[in-house]
Amino acid sequence: MTANQQQQLFGHPAGLFILFFTEMWERFSYYGMRALLVLFLVSGLDEGGWAWEREDALELYAMYTGLVYLTPIFGGLLADKVLGFRKAVLLGAFLMTCGHAAMAFETELTFYLGLFLLIIGNGAFKPNISSIVGNLYPRNSEKKDGAYTIFYMGINAGAFLGILLCGYIGEKVGWSYGFGLAGIFMFLGMLQFYFAQGIFGSIGLSPKKDEHLEVSQMQGHMEIDEEKEENVPANVEKDRLVVIGILAFFTIFFWMAFEQAGGSMTIFAKDYTDRVLTGGAADTFRWFNTILTITPLAIVTYVLISLFRSTFKSYALSNIFLGSSFVIIWGVALWMIKNEFTQEASEVPASWFGILNSFFIIACAPIFSKIWESKLNPSATFKFALGLILLGLGFGVLAFGSASIPSGAATASVSMVWLIAAYFLHTMGELTLSPVGLSYVSKLAPARLVGLMFGVWFLASAIANYLAGWTGSLIDKITEMYSMSTFFLIYTGLPIGAGLILILLTPMIKKKMHGIH
Repeated sequence: MTANQQQQLFGHPAGLFILFFTEMWERFSYYGMRALLVLFLVSGLDEGGWAWEREDALELYAMYTGLVYLTPIFGGLLADKVLGFRKAVLLGAFLMTCGHAAMAFETELTFYLGLFLLIIGNGAFKPNISSIVGNLYPRNSEKKDGAYTIFYMGINAGAFLGILLCGYIGEKVGWSYGFGLAGIFMFLGMLQFYFAQGIFGSIGLSPKKDEHLEVSQMQGHMEIDEEKEENVPANVEKDRLVVIGILAFFTIFFWMAFEQAGGSMTIFAKDYTDRVLTGGAADTFRWFNTILTITPLAIVTYVLISLFRSTFKSYALSNIFLGSSFVIIWGVALWMIKNEFTQEASEVPASWFGILNSFFIIACAPIFSKIWESKLNPSATFKFALGLILLGLGFGVLAFGSASIPSGAATASVSMVWLIAAYFLHTMGELTLSPVGLSYVSKLAPARLVGLMFGVWFLASAIANYLAGWTGSLIDKITEMYSMSTFFLIYTGLPIGAGLILILLTPMIKKKMHGIH
């Protein structure tokens, strides 16, 4: 079944929006849990946490996030050789639902079992749902870019709402409720996909080699068509593969620092940031948070209602499960808003700062898109370098803001402004760098090696995520020996240094690309 054979919604097949909501709830569950993981582990027993040392918590975070990026390589192979895309997505969703449920019990056995199920489930889910998106359209359809843009909106909406609501419930009500809420929406997302899968016809049923390769990345999705490369000299192919290796190596420096968001930056928000607001500042935050919550929910609800009109007669049960998920999410959101307005003072949850990345992406992505379409569009390697430098500057802001914290201090109370500014600069770096990598792997790799090169790329991401947690676990040792500012200066210098080196390598890299722009 193709786009032309389905009912249309906003100029796209209705099936795209089934996938939109499935992915949205999966991202809700993933980022909702990730927002709570380190906080739960390091919180004291009197706060309902496990009172782990920060080093231990961040080492576990390193293993978890590293494996989350590694297993999709195998999940794609499983779908291609055995299950097909749709069964792999359902299997992944089911395993992740079980994983969230296990974590909600908060026992040592169920906690580790939950993490294991989430890692395996993510591997089956992530590389395959975006493949179904691409197969909704003819090979060379001009609508594919728009389809993946819509799909990417689902990713960011889910991440935003998951961090906001699971984080709030986990910190304010109880960790079990936060973990459990993530699981509820993963379960409902699985059911709405299962009962609507007839809309995809035969797409994704059989494990066969498709005419094109679809890949996914946690920060975005894009469709890659295999190039028909003929008569390309072996020395040219070798040079282009070297470029992929260089870019993969430098991407480690980016994500190693960027993924501090779920680790050391979360600890900084929890223990070193003044999050208690009173008077006018509290009122401003409440109204700002209300607008931040209601606006994306209202937009996504409008999409939901449009989908109902298009598919309810044919897929009523799927729509009922999807509608139920929105009744729950609106209830939780409105309860959170009401609860905040009844408090004399507002304590901003430590997890709240994580929503800023999705918010800045939604707000700034159109601006970047216009720049890349203009004469100001720089070369790929310069974008890569600029992304690294912007990321480093974000940590420079944190280093400056934490300069007043004494060496070895376990707590402090610095302004929230520094974290907000850091997240802004980090997001600018992500928007500059993230879209470049996958695009240039697809352009530079010969068709017969595209899959292998994406495996290398995702392996670099897995290494980076592991290093993010492991290096973040050194936060106490470095702050005791030197200072918190020194800790953040390390993440300032590494990305900026890598970016400057990459600028120096740009002439050589351009030469080895042999005409690829």
